[in-house]
Order: sequence, then C-alpha cells, then structure tokens
Amino acid sequence: MVDIATRVYNHKWKIDPIVRSLIDTDFYKLLMCQSVFRNKPQTDVVFSLINRSNHVPLARLIDEGELREQLDHIRSLSLSRGESTWLRGNMFYGKRQMFRSDFMEWFENMRLPAYHLERRGDQYELTFEGKWHEVMLWEIPALAVLMELRSRAVLNGMRRFELQVLYARAMTRVWEKIEKLRQIDGLGIADFGTRRRHSFLWQDWCVQAMIEGLGSAFSGTSNCLIAMRREVEAIGTNAHELPMVYSALADTDAELAQAPYDVLSDWHDEHEGNLRIILPDTYGTKGFLDRAPDWLAGWTGIRIDSGDPAAAAEIAIDWWKDRGEDPTQKRVIFSDGLDVDKINELHRQFSGRVNVSFGWGTLLTNDFRGLVPDDALAPFSLVCKAVSANGRPTVKLSDNPEKAMGPKDQIERYKRVFGVGAQQAIEVIV
Repeated sequence: MVDIATRVYNHKWKIDPIVRSLIDTDFYKLLMCQSVFRNKPQTDVVFSLINRSNHVPLARLIDEGELREQLDHIRSLSLSRGESTWLRGNMFYGKRQMFRSDFMEWFENMRLPAYHLERRGDQYELTFEGKWHEVMLWEIPALAVLMELRSRAVLNGMRRFELQVLYARAMTRVWEKIEKLRQIDGLGIADFGTRRRHSFLWQDWCVQAMIEGLGSAFSGTSNCLIAMRREVEAIGTNAHELPMVYSALADTDAELAQAPYDVLSDWHDEHEGNLRIILPDTYGTKGFLDRAPDWLAGWTGIRIDSGDPAAAAEIAIDWWKDRGEDPTQKRVIFSDGLDVDKINELHRQFSGRVNVSFGWGTLLTNDFRGLVPDDALAPFSLVCKAVSANGRPTVKLSDNPEKAMGPKDQIERYKRVFGVGAQQAIEVIV
C-alpha cells in the first residue's frame, strides 16, 4: 500500500502528476461522450469553472505557473494500449463492447483541446471551448487538478511527522465510517468521489478501504482508472450536462419542454435499453416526472442529486405507482452530499419500498474537516459546467435553487416552461 504521507512530502509534479491518465475520470463522462460523439458531433460548447465557495481564494492559494504545468501535462496524455484494451474488451453492466469501434478509434487518437486561463481577483477563470465531445472530457481532470493543488498548497508547509499524523487521523475517520456502514443490512454503495477528491492517491486508498471493509456491499467506483487497477465495477450512467445542452439548442418553448426527453430517447437508442437510470432534477423532478412519456416509467430507476432526497424519492414512488409500475422493483440512487448518518437514515426510510443504492462522493474522498488549523482542508463546492451551446446559454434549475445556474432571464423562462414554482433552498456544502 502506498505511503501517502511520504509521497505528499516528496512530491514534485513532473514525477507525480495529479492526472496521470485520460481514464482518470468518471465513467459516465465516457458514456456520455460516446452518445454526444454519435448524436451531436457538430455542437460547439463552452465549459467554465465555477467556484460556489467564494471564501476559498483559489488564485491566492494556487500558483498560476504550477496550474498551467498540470493542465499542459493533461493535454499530453493519450490512451495507453492497456487502457484501450480494457475499454474495448471489459464487461460493463453485464455488457461487452459498451464502447463502439468508431468511438474508440477517435478516443485512442484524441488529445484534449486548448484551455483559457486567466486570474480574476482571488479566483481563476478557466474555460474550455470546442466541439462538445472533445471539451466535455476536460471537466473531471480540471476539477481534480484544482482540488488537489489546493490540498497541496495547504499541506506544503507541513513536515513529515505532521503529515503522517494527519493521514493517520483521516484514515481512521474513513474506517470508522465504514464500520458504521457495515451495520446496514442490504447496503449497496459506490464511490462517486472523483470530481472533488482530496487527491488521486487518497481516492485510491478510500476505494481499497471500501473493498476490504464492505465486501459485496461495495458495488464499485465511478473512477475508470481505479476501477481498472483495482478490478472493480466502473459505475455511472449520465449527468445534467446532456439535458442542459440539448435544451440550449431548442429553438422554441415547445422544443425546450421536449428536450429532456429527447436526451433519454437518444440514450435509449445508444445503449439498446441498457443503463436505464433517469436523472430527473435538471429542471425540477416533479414536473419532469409528471410530463414524462409512459415508456420512461419502465426504466430501471432514478438518481436523486439535489433538494430534499426523501421528498424526491417519495415523488418517484408515487409516480411509478400512478404509471402502473411496482416501486419495489425499481432502483433509487441517492448521490447528493451524502455522509454516513444520511445514508443510514435514507436506507431505513426506503429499504423494502425500493431498491436503495448510494453514490458516496466528497465526504468519502475529501473529508479532512477539522484536521488542520483554520479548517483549511474542508471540502468546498467547485464545479465545471457547460455554460453555452452553439452560442446560447445553458440553464440548470435543480431541485435546490442554490444550485441553479444561467442568466437570470433564461432561468425565469425555464421556470415558466417547466412549471417550476417555489423551491426550498438547501445549503450547498459540497
């Protein structure tokens, strides 16, 4: 097992880069990329870094030159032969050849496109512009670089013994959480912690701890590189990015209202009926389900990623019943800001009513709260989102207005089109 504290003490980016592979990314990004490659290859998209936690002054903490070196290193990466073989030949969700030959041929020759970086006060403006299927692959590595450079900046002044104690305490915290999760009968949980992890080495350690501590209750990781190396399932389906871009491309209100369902129709065709998990909250869960075509009710389940998770699950259960489906045969995946107590609470509330699963993210792979002075390693909310498509702004409403994004006039238009009324604001921690 890697001595993380020693590696942190000794690291230099040239021998220990933050992102070391194009598949050091979330599985759903590759699945979505293949769908975009097939269905929207000429769409131009701009992605932008958004720091929701303005109290974390990234541009004061992170040296611009070091940030550029890390980003330039990522642009030099290409798929290795072993990585290509794994993607082409491995079985994912019980299916071989999940990735088509035309997509793989493109991916094997792809290098990430240029980026634009500029300091704005205490924050960085980092944007990526180009064809959707190319620039979308910047999202996860860009977040990983910013998150880890912030961690390195905080840890840089610590001595070897301090680092050993820090990581011992953090490891103990993770293991105590795992011991609590062991007590949950019928638990199913996966690592969703790539995008806001403390570091690659730490995420890898957390996954190994989950493998040993939870056994069959641990269903896999969203991180492709770790899944390949640790021989566990790569977990993921799709994200808000798809309906956000499809919606931005709509010319009329009627086309806008239809866009989120067009996404899932294309997804169904892409995966031949596999990977049938609905993410309904981009423009409000209840409205999405109320207007959904009947064929969507036959899908496997939904992922809940904003708002009150219990309320959203109840809405889904009622929707399945109204559409003549048996909720006990459906899956609900909770994935928003989870930690052990919330996981336990939601499992108790919904076990037996639906098949319950959890995607555990930031508070698995980046919970160093209270372990350093001034809580300088506390997790914070950093995202990289598609902000425009073919020159039109994207919008996200969410089930939590604190996560809404887009121009104010467009937010109001989307609320009108999708029938979104008053929403309960919930603090965004991670």
